Amino acid sequence: MIRLIALLLSVSVSAWAQPIRFAFVTDTHVGAPETAAEDLQRTVNDINAQSDIDFVVFTGDVTDFGTEEEFMTARRIIDGLTKKWYIFPGNHDTKWSENGCNSFRKIFGAERFSFDVGKYRFIGCGSGPNMRMSPGLAAREDVLWLRAEAEKLKGTDRPVIFMNHYPLDPALANWYLLIDELKKTNVQAALCGHGHANKELDFEGIPGTMGRSNLRAKESVGAYNIVTMRNDSMYFAVRTPTVGETLGQTAVPWRTIVLENHQFSKSKQHYERPSYAVNQQYSTVRAVWEKQDSSDVGAGVVVDGDLAIYPNTNGQIVALSVADGNVRWRFATNGKVYSTPAIQKDRVVVASTDGVIYCLDKRTGSLLWKVETGKPIVACPLIDGKVVYIGSSEGKFRALSLKNGAERWSFTSVNGFVESVPVADKRTVYFGSWGSTLYALNKKNGLPVWTWTNGKSRNYSPAATVPVLTNGRILIQTPDRTVTAIDAKTGKEIWKSNQHKGFEASGLSPDQSLFYVKCMNDTLWAMSTRSDSAQPEWFVNCNYGYEISPSPITERDGFIYVPTDDGVLYAVDRQAKQVAWAHKLSNAMLNRVWPLGKGEVLVTTMDGKVARLRYQPKP
Repeated sequence: MIRLIALLLSVSVSAWAQPIRFAFVTDTHVGAPETAAEDLQRTVNDINAQSDIDFVVFTGDVTDFGTEEEFMTARRIIDGLTKKWYIFPGNHDTKWSENGCNSFRKIFGAERFSFDVGKYRFIGCGSGPNMRMSPGLAAREDVLWLRAEAEKLKGTDRPVIFMNHYPLDPALANWYLLIDELKKTNVQAALCGHGHANKELDFEGIPGTMGRSNLRAKESVGAYNIVTMRNDSMYFAVRTPTVGETLGQTAVPWRTIVLENHQFSKSKQHYERPSYAVNQQYSTVRAVWEKQDSSDVGAGVVVDGDLAIYPNTNGQIVALSVADGNVRWRFATNGKVYSTPAIQKDRVVVASTDGVIYCLDKRTGSLLWKVETGKPIVACPLIDGKVVYIGSSEGKFRALSLKNGAERWSFTSVNGFVESVPVADKRTVYFGSWGSTLYALNKKNGLPVWTWTNGKSRNYSPAATVPVLTNGRILIQTPDRTVTAIDAKTGKEIWKSNQHKGFEASGLSPDQSLFYVKCMNDTLWAMSTRSDSAQPEWFVNCNYGYEISPSPITERDGFIYVPTDDGVLYAVDRQAKQVAWAHKLSNAMLNRVWPLGKGEVLVTTMDGKVARLRYQPKP
């Protein structure tokens, strides 16, 4: 009897300890380079040829530019897998998303996962930034989802293996929110991509592993990792796929992790968190009120009277009282919204990634009219007189009647998709696209007046920057670190400069004499809008560090407001040419701020905060 019990126990333990073997594939970047799809196809074929692989995980940057075409190509190849597979997006799938970060879930069926194999729970979610250039950021929705997943495991000892696209370190703006939730569980390891190289990492005591890109890069063939979990250890080995008659090879493991309960829930060790010390340094600034949305906010806030209106990625248009931040009304669309609304009198116009342009009653939020385009829209509208101008992701730019949405004209030859807000003078409307092109169209009929291109790849397009129109010139700052002045009538370049190394964020002074450039390191430059060369007037070192967000610069009452990608708003005193104050709201990107005057501003953050700030200098 004793022997029988021992035998049964032995069989039970043996079954429980069955090895788990999975393919860890990341950064496939289908769409660029040209060999990316071929590299992925080879990996899929190679995985299918191995009978002992239990499942496959794809940890982000599945595509290079997040287009529908790239997603469909990747899905077609991945559908060839004979193994169960799990997937989530990376920053390349979401930053340049013509579909507003909706199509990944639609095409791949999910953008996060949680499943069990053996005694382990595998949990994974992607990370942006979504639509706006900035450091990595796990969406607010994903943070709340992970919190719910951790809550499900409360009171259990089930081991957790977590996966994300970014490393769980400050490269991901809200890394600490994910880690804090994971440490409520028995998390034993974390996997990531993003860096394109195999690396041993440590995420505050959680053993971390970055996987190499599936791309071949400078080699003749790409590769991926095979992960084997056996006897409470995890082994990582590079697998080179079979190519022609050359059989695939699995190298000796380059990384071994002991899987154990780290007892994080009992640990009293403290780790670095984002510092808000700047708020003590500038104690003359405080939040009159502050709200936390349940989703991301990827657009600016606009104000009319006592009403502040902003969109969120839950697909809502939200109207708040400027006085106290209380919600006046909400309007729900069927897609994420990255379009900053436009207001004129009693009308609010905004677009959604559900493919619809909406006109709402400003007082009640009720629908006045809508135009269905059939394609997602991430662009912002411009109301100019009785006309609404707006681009979309279908290669179109429209002029609509503000009264009823009737189409006045449509320009159908846009190269790439439109993201930013247009500008207009008496005769012409101007806008950029992610097709490396800036357009000038006749306002009456939509015919091209001229087009300009910097002749570079789509990543360097004049698309996220808001064009500045002044003194008969268009001034733009493009991601190739270049500022260009263009004659508004002819489209000819007046001057071009990369001296100041800005990325996309710029702005215009109220008197239109200065063009502001936010440099990628520390400095705000003020340049003459009238000079025949790139003539700097002055600069201020704000000490904000490395900075890449596209949020425009605004000025009111002598204060220049500079939003940054780490949640700090800088106010520069134009006359004194120095930082008057700074305030940190979040560790995520700030969107375009709305100066209220008298030292007050309204601001939204990418991770869903909305706040009214007040500056009261000491007597």
